[in-house]
Amino acid sequence: MPVYTSSDQLYSALKLLFSRVAEEDASAASTVTKSKLIMRMRTSSPVTEICFNGRQKPLQIIYGASSLRPDIELELPADLLHGILLSEITLRKAYASGKIKLRGPIWKAFVFDNIFHAGQMVYPQVLREQNINGYRG
Repeated sequence: MPVYTSSDQLYSALKLLFSRVAEEDASAASTVTKSKLIMRMRTSSPVTEICFNGRQKPLQIIYGASSLRPDIELELPADLLHGILLSEITLRKAYASGKIKLRGPIWKAFVFDNIFHAGQMVYPQVLREQNINGYRG
């Protein structure tokens, strides 16, 4: 059974997650804004689209379809994103194993490492607060 049962549920969790990251680790977002990169992340099961706009200060995150042209596109199953945010698998290992599809120069994708790492610190709390799949951590 998938961790997230709907797109709305995943969007809600990610909005809370990235708002907490912005509050608790401003340096994670500043790395992206300094790079001026745009990354579109698409998940499957459920289908979502999140766009990180590093050309805006503060970092703009768009939940849903965006007309922005990304420098990097990342596609992965939502359950894999869940595993990455719980530190069960690294982004690098997931990419190396072919579980993540990446369009654009791979070296640019590493600019987003800090955001994912900061997200890993608060993700278990987000799961508990939103009672995602009965998570108790």
